[in-house]
Amino acid sequence: MTKISSISTEPLAPPNTLWDLFWSFSLLALQGFGGVMAITQRELVERKRWLSRQGFLEDWAVAQILPGPNVANLAVMLGDRFMGSRGALVSVAGLFVFPFVIVVVLAIGFMSLSHLPQVQGALRGMGLVVAALIMTTAFKLIPALGTHPGGRIFCALAGLATVICVVLLKWPLLWVLLLVGGASCLWTYRCLVATALAKGGADER
Repeated sequence: MTKISSISTEPLAPPNTLWDLFWSFSLLALQGFGGVMAITQRELVERKRWLSRQGFLEDWAVAQILPGPNVANLAVMLGDRFMGSRGALVSVAGLFVFPFVIVVVLAIGFMSLSHLPQVQGALRGMGLVVAALIMTTAFKLIPALGTHPGGRIFCALAGLATVICVVLLKWPLLWVLLLVGGASCLWTYRCLVATALAKGGADER
């Protein structure tokens, strides 16, 4: 039976202890104002080196399509991969314990300050920063798509189709995932099969 290869998601330097998992995800969560995708990529790929860029793309794609917060899904996946069920629980605990306490305190204070123009302006300004962080992370991850089995043109077309469906057509995310994501998965699988068969034929010769 021909084996279909895929991009490896093996960690480059896995965490050593449960405490490492807990504090790493705690620090990640405490930095993630308005969204943690940019911080997650920087911490797990560039600083911790738990994942390669290709591995991060694969894991983030899975976390994105599963129900619930994507970073929580990623924490469960990585925690379980590194240290089993205990690792998954510890990772999620690290992700939510400190932010929960901070959010409760801030929510109490925000109720009495939300009407101030200064506070509303600060929130709008932070939105711009968050959007810039997401765009920066996307540009950082684009080179990793060069190893995709479908090639760069396919990746560009799939990305363009996603933007059109979400921004112009305003389709619900579920339909975008089912149609664009499903078509991308089928085409990628076809490319993997073709590559594996070609390699198998070359080896036989």
